Formats: sequence, structure tokens, C-alpha cells
Amino acid sequence: MSQTSITDILNSSPLDLTPYESLYKHFHANPELSCQEKNTSEKIASHLASLNAFEITTNIGGYGLTAVLKNGPGKTVLLRADMDALPVKEETGLPYASTVTMADADGAIKPVMHACGHDMHITALLAASELLSSPEIRKRWSGTLIALFQPNEERGHGAASMLADGLYNKIPLPDICLGQHVMRLRGGSIHSKRGTIMAAADSMRITVFGRGGHGSLPHTTVDPVLLAAHIVVRLQGVVSREINPDDVGVLTVGSLVAGQTENVIADKAEIGIDFRSVRVETRDAIVAAVERIVRAECLASGSPREPIFTPTRRFPPTFNTHDVADKLAVSFGDHFGPDFEPDTERTMVAEDFSVLATGRGIPCCFWFLGGIDQETWDGAVSNGSTGEIPGNHSARFAPVIQPTLKAGVEALCVAALTFLREGV
Repeated sequence: MSQTSITDILNSSPLDLTPYESLYKHFHANPELSCQEKNTSEKIASHLASLNAFEITTNIGGYGLTAVLKNGPGKTVLLRADMDALPVKEETGLPYASTVTMADADGAIKPVMHACGHDMHITALLAASELLSSPEIRKRWSGTLIALFQPNEERGHGAASMLADGLYNKIPLPDICLGQHVMRLRGGSIHSKRGTIMAAADSMRITVFGRGGHGSLPHTTVDPVLLAAHIVVRLQGVVSREINPDDVGVLTVGSLVAGQTENVIADKAEIGIDFRSVRVETRDAIVAAVERIVRAECLASGSPREPIFTPTRRFPPTFNTHDVADKLAVSFGDHFGPDFEPDTERTMVAEDFSVLATGRGIPCCFWFLGGIDQETWDGAVSNGSTGEIPGNHSARFAPVIQPTLKAGVEALCVAALTFLREGV
């Protein structure tokens, strides 16, 4: 007798997502910055407790938490969602838009918004947890399910912090780690691939020094603004002239801060850079080029002090284990049909999801969830303007709740059941 399909299993016990649409709006309207996800974590824990099925562990590596459901022998599958927001002032005009402000790590008060879709990740995993733990569905799988809610993804330290706090001493070691991210793609679609799906990313703050003075006496100073300007221009040639065109790399100068008023030459300038790569060798080449250019420009300008290079973030590449990606491609293809893309384009966006897996040699797979209104997307495709649709980290990023939420819940359930049904 043939095994019942995953789609048939999910259709046999449908979940009313109406309460989860309200829950999504709550998370969207009440975002919290990295390392400050206290209320979000407590709301998640409370909801999981109401399901009466999971063993919940809180405050792992900050406000991280896990929910474990042991349901007989079999694989241990971890599903992950991140939960922090960004210091962005929301401009979506949504009735549930965020008006929250918070103090950031430096004490500055910032507007806060879920501009990267983590509110959708949270809600989808909570709904998937309810569905997979329901009595009817639990009869159809065997193994251990872990729902993990991670803090501090935006700063790149959340997964590592949970591991450093003894994550895998507190919960069973997973056999497979799985996760998803809502993106600027057609709503309800699922996109994955074998191998590297997301790039590595590094951020760095570079401090260069001058000798300040009166704006009318530039010859008595070393102007750090002019020095920084030369560095910014020279950095534009790193990828275009030093990285093999067959390779992949991006370098962005995201901030330049110097001086406080018009008629004073400052003592220093700070340059914030972000760079992306797929290969370790490319990353090393970019770092070497940045340091060479900065030191040379400081020397050329007569800087009185050596520059300071301060790494601020580092994300590894996200690599989908081939056999896991292949199995999921079959399951996603069966369930989503033409709404599944098995060989999506690699993105230079970065994530720290894979840290949960690679440090312990655990296979993993990550996929993208489309969040753009279908009519809007189709119209933009027809006239070649998809790039004009606000994407992740934009103040106007606004995933449509449906069909995004439904697809996100189903993708997590399909992925989990792909492995939890083995041997049933």
C-alpha cells in the first residue's frame, strides 16, 4: 500500500489561520531590536505553552527559546525562526504599522520596524508547531520536533550566542536543521537550491585620524573628511578591479561620519563598510584590499595615527546540504507544484541560520518564501519593474499576510514531515 502523501496529511487536518493573522499583526506592531526581544520571546513562550504539547526552554543566549516535542523514535528535526527587528521608521501606511521606538546598543533612541519579515517567520513557525503537534497529525509521524526561536539575527550573533549558552545540552541534538526567509518574491511561492543559497557577509567600522582645527586654516590640519572621501572612492575599485569577474563579491560603504559643524575640521572620521562573498578566498582578498587602501591613503594624507579596523558583524555563507535539498525539492514540488522553484538564484543577502548546523556537522537546508502580492508581482514582471517593489530592510517592506502565511506554514510542515515520516 502506498504511503499517504504529505499534502493529503495536511489537508486532512486543516488549521484555521485567522488567529495567526491577528498574531502576525501583533508582532508587526510591536517589534523589538536585537538583544532586546523580551516581550516577543514571552509572547511566543505563552502561545507555545497554550498548545500543551511542548517542553519549553527560555532565555537561551539572550531571549532565545526552544519548544521540543518527543513523539517516538525517529529523526530529530529543528525548525528555526528569527525574531528581532531593525532600527527603521516604518512607512508602509499599514493599519498595524509599528510606531515603536527603542534605545539601541549605543543608547540612541531609534524607530523600530519588522522590515525584514521576522514577524512572518515567528508566526509561521508558531502555526506549524500547532499543526504538527495536533493529535491527528501526530499519528502520522515519529521522531522529535524542535521549534527554535532565535534572537539577534540582524547583528549576526544570535545563533552563536545560543550555541555558546549550551543550546545542545538543553535540547536534543538535531539530525537536520531547517529554516526559511520571506523575500521580495511572488506571494505564496517557495524557492530553494542545492549548495550556497546565501552569501557570507562582513561589516566593519574603520576609524581614520586627522588633526583638527579651524576651517579657515586648513594648512595647519590633516583633514579626515578629505582622507575618508579618498578612501570611499578607492574602495569602489576593489570588486570591479581586484576580484575575478567569474567570482562573486559586493562592497558597500554604508556610512561616513565626520565632524559636527561647518567651520571646524574634525579630528577623525568613521567609515562603515559591508562586504559580501561566496568563497573564503574572495573574502580574504577583499579584507586585504580594504586594509591596504586605507593604510595607503592615511599615509598619503599624513595621518598622525594608524587607522583602526573594528569588525562589527560576520555571517557565514548559507550552504544547503545536497541530499537534504534534493529530498525537500521532491516534497516541495509535490506539494506546491509550479509555485516551487528548485534552483533559485543565489542571493548576496546573508543569514546566521547555518551556524546552528555547521558547528556540529548537522545537515541543513534554507529556502525563500515569497511575500509580495501576486497581482502586484505579476504586473511588475510583465513590465520589468520588480526592482521597484520594496524589499527586505526597506521602510516600505510589507509582505501580504496571505498567501504568504499559509505557504510559510505549509513549507515548514512539509519540510519537517519529509524527515519525520521516514520509517513510519
